[in-house]
Amino acid sequence: MRLFTVGFTKRSAREFFTLLQEKNVRRVVDVRLNNTSQLAGFAKARDLEYFLQAIAGIDYIHLPELAPTQELLDAYVKDKGAWADYERGFLQLLTERNAMATVAETLLDGDCLLCSELTPEHCHRRVIAEILRDHRGDVEIVHL
Repeated sequence: MRLFTVGFTKRSAREFFTLLQEKNVRRVVDVRLNNTSQLAGFAKARDLEYFLQAIAGIDYIHLPELAPTQELLDAYVKDKGAWADYERGFLQLLTERNAMATVAETLLDGDCLLCSELTPEHCHRRVIAEILRDHRGDVEIVHL
């Protein structure tokens, strides 16, 4: 199974949709907590779902069970917390939600985890992808 991850910040719509098309992404899996913010631009959930289908024939799904809590996100972003603390808290949250057991079969070959961060190093989409790889064993992660 090939699982992509992507962030939209600092990308133009043209760059974003072209990248997904070139990589043959089949479905975008939105793992953001706040996916309706005006700051998301073309990536606001309702607009994004439309654009993905109209421009690239790509499906869309939002899986909020894979998003951090507002409290966890605020501690990291607003309070400038350490990434290690955020990652540890996020892993604990996924365990409490039993997220991998319920979501592992939902994710398909060619899916792409979406969040806002441009790069995966300090983004929860990377953590999700790695946990899924460890859980399933047959996952190739491709960060876009």
